[in-house]
Amino acid sequence: MSANPSPSPSAVQASRDVRAVISRLRRRILKASEAEDITLSQASVLARLSDKGNVTASELAAAEGVRHQSMTSMVAALAGLGLVERAPDPDDGRRLLIGLTPQGRRRVEQGRQFRTEWLAERLDRCTEEERRTVIAAMAVLERLTHD
Repeated sequence: MSANPSPSPSAVQASRDVRAVISRLRRRILKASEAEDITLSQASVLARLSDKGNVTASELAAAEGVRHQSMTSMVAALAGLGLVERAPDPDDGRRLLIGLTPQGRRRVEQGRQFRTEWLAERLDRCTEEERRTVIAAMAVLERLTHD
């Protein structure tokens, strides 16, 4: 524990509420773009490849918190669907780099679009004042991420 004084009861309650809501919201957003042919873990790998570019299976496994063997199986399944491809690393021919195919990139962008639309539709059900409150709360939460 730190030497700082204990957080106020309202800070503890806000912490619990924010974590619970973010967790539920994340699950709902992911479910909104859920494809029946891939798992959430596979969708996470596709998104990571979209953000990071070509990486090794070991790097993906570490980033996703899974065993190398599990990642190898996941990559094989995604390759079988035509969403990723493996190519020799130009700097080290013993390693394979995994990257998105054009179809995989389209799948990631489509998923992001579905998730954006899903959340925008729900926020459109709110009043203008509620949306301004959400925007203000996001600014506060964003500030908390910059310690």
